[in-house]
Amino acid sequence: MFEDGGPTVWSTFMINYRVDDLDALLETLRAEGVWVDEHREDYDYGRFAWIADPEGNRIELWQPLK
Repeated sequence: MFEDGGPTVWSTFMINYRVDDLDALLETLRAEGVWVDEHREDYDYGRFAWIADPEGNRIELWQPLK
């Protein structure tokens, strides 16, 4: 599936969501009580961060570079 020129990726071991503003989203999620991993990774193709759903499943957030 393509949205705004790029794919949304589903894998069997982790969900990956593309986001527009990683830092703002993480602040909002943290304020709502969502567990946010403090580790970040920055690459030439985007930035990554991780959160967990209420059952403890990790979710990857990816902000592609524009």
